[in-house]
Order: sequence, then structure tokens, then C-alpha cells
Amino acid sequence: MKVRFWGTRGSIPSPGKETIKYGGNTTCLEVSLNSGRKIIIDAGSGIRALSQKVISQGITHIDLFLTHSHWDHIQGFPFFAPIYIPNFSMKIYAASPTFERLPNILEGQMKYIYYPVPFKEIGATIEFGKVKKSGISLDGVKISSIRTNHPLETHAFKLSEGGKTFVFMTDNELDNPDIAIVPYEELLNFVKNSDVLVHDAQYTKEEIEQYKGWGHSSWQETVSFAKKGNVKRLYITHYSPSRKDEETDKIVERADELGGVGLIVRGAREEEEFEV
Repeated sequence: MKVRFWGTRGSIPSPGKETIKYGGNTTCLEVSLNSGRKIIIDAGSGIRALSQKVISQGITHIDLFLTHSHWDHIQGFPFFAPIYIPNFSMKIYAASPTFERLPNILEGQMKYIYYPVPFKEIGATIEFGKVKKSGISLDGVKISSIRTNHPLETHAFKLSEGGKTFVFMTDNELDNPDIAIVPYEELLNFVKNSDVLVHDAQYTKEEIEQYKGWGHSSWQETVSFAKKGNVKRLYITHYSPSRKDEETDKIVERADELGGVGLIVRGAREEEEFEV
């Protein structure tokens, strides 16, 4: 499978000359399965640019997985152009309780007081799918989930195909186990031996104390977590909106050094593509 980042920022879009390298759009990534099937994880502002690729390639169906409904992970949905095309279809997946809330989440942000086109008039065929605790299968790819440590119920997703494992774990607080909803060991078992882990690293160790309970991790703890899980490659993401490219460069360099011999660490960059 191949993965491409379309949005790597946390909290709010942060465009500008100081965020060009890693990107200023909020969370969105594309996963291309070996079958050719396209999966999108999260609908942050980065999904708008992805929509142009979907249209130009004549793709008529997309599976969208939502980790949770905080604004930076859904705000791009109304700007995903294919949903206004009648012959386009989308199945939107989430784990409970986000799954049960999906119609209200998507219809709510498109009410006329926020947006000019109501959800019921978008044109495309929309279905909803639940990611069960036992996982689901798409084209032979096993997709499972686990809840993360975040104020709103949030889920990480693990995709397994052809002996390779990819985990996307955003909005997860690792630095404060004393307030954890999900035990550290459960999260560690979920990512154990994965080929690629993409994980939230919004803060530094120096910053994290003032954001305790906000549901995000320091890059240092994220690297430690990946090492303990015997992860092969780690991409840190969900950068703070105030984090400049120059600062991120230094963090990524230090994180890769901390990763040591057994772990490759990279910084997620918009439109970067890699193979798992």
C-alpha cells in the first residue's frame, strides 16, 4: 500500500511562508491499496487539494475513515468537490461512538448558518460504515481500531496488507499516563512491530505540561513509544499551528537521532508519498 499526506497540521490551518515545507493544512491522508482502492483518513482542510486529484483520475468511489469529529479533522469535508457529483459515491467509516454521530456531525457543519449548501443536497451517494472492535475487511485488507487518549472519543486505525502494517494514531496523549483512558500497554500492543506508524507529536517536552489533558503528545515521548513498539518507521505529524518549518527541521533531526539504529524517524510533509 502507498500513503500520501495531504494535511499534517493540528488544531487550525496555518498557511504562510514559514509552514511551506511541512504544510499548513489540517489532518488528511490518502491510502492506496494494492487493489487500487482509495482510502482517505480524516477530512481536515487538506482534503480540498486531494479532491482535484480524485476528479482528474476519474475515481468514482472513496472510503473515508474519520478518527473523531474535532473541527481540524472534519472541516474540509464540505470542500471535497466529488461529493457534489451525482455519479460519485462515498462510504464514511468510524468506530463507536463517532459512528452513531456521523449524520449529525456532517449535517451539522453544513447547516445554512455555517455553509451555503446543505448536506442533503450534495448529490453524491453517501453511506455509513462501522469499524467494529473485531475490525473490518476491504479488498482483503484488515482494518482495525483502538481508542486513543483524547478528550473526545478518538480512534487510531491499523491497516494490514501483504504482510505490511500501517498505523495512523492521531490525537493521542502519551506523556501523562496518570490520566490515561486507554492503558499505555494496550496502545503499545496495537502498534507493535508495525512497518510504519504515523503519530501525533504536536508538542515538545518543554511545552507539554501546560497542555496536560489536551490529548496530544510530545515528539520525545512519541519516539520512545515507537521504539518500545519495535516500529520500523515513524512519521511525526499533527504539528502545532505555531510550529515553523525551521523549528520542525530541528525536531525531526533530533527525533531521528533519538530513534537510534532500529527506528527511522521522519516528519510528515504535505503531498509526500511513501510505500509501506
